[in-house]
Amino acid sequence: MKAAVVLLSGGLDSATTLGLARSEGYECYALSVDYGQRHRVELQAASRVAAMLGAREHRVVQLDLAAFGGSALTDASLPVPTAPSAGIPLTYVPARNTIMLSLALAWSEVLGGQDIFIGANAVDYSGYPDCRPAYLEAFEAMANLATKAAVEGARLRIHAPLVNLSKAEIIQHGTKAGVDFSQTISCYQPTSTGLACGKCDSCRIRRQGFKDAGIDDATAYA
Repeated sequence: MKAAVVLLSGGLDSATTLGLARSEGYECYALSVDYGQRHRVELQAASRVAAMLGAREHRVVQLDLAAFGGSALTDASLPVPTAPSAGIPLTYVPARNTIMLSLALAWSEVLGGQDIFIGANAVDYSGYPDCRPAYLEAFEAMANLATKAAVEGARLRIHAPLVNLSKAEIIQHGTKAGVDFSQTISCYQPTSTGLACGKCDSCRIRRQGFKDAGIDDATAYA
């Protein structure tokens, strides 16, 4: 089996991505990042999802992006928006996907793997610039210039199987791949016991996705 590093946040998209990578025959190494996010309960969900979907290993890397702030997810003084807004929302975390993909790239090199999976989505998402296909293609090109493995002929591939799917389609694919979505959490401001707020951008998109997919939403809302 080929080794693949799968970025796993504990949310709906990353869980589906792990399920799809497994169904394609990869031996999956799940990577989560504790970056100082206010919704740290997602890390507990990531642990549950990794076990549920048979990840070969699950690692959590600690990296304090709260030291920089600049996002409602890393700066407690900035409120999480509960209504749609124009432009890129306050929940955008500067350089987050670039940092996480770089960490996945490092682990992939150590494992001798050539495949990294990320649950980026450019359809039903919040307008984050680092979820677009052009960005992912650019990172892959950079990775193949920057690594010893690639220089020696082991070309790296960034897989974003959800990038062009609607949230409803993601939920349908995840269901077929054996994902129990009740074990995931997408909320940006959950309660201390892990209940989703039901009001933030991520909750609204998730809830609508289940409705459009015609699948019961097992999310535990506050």
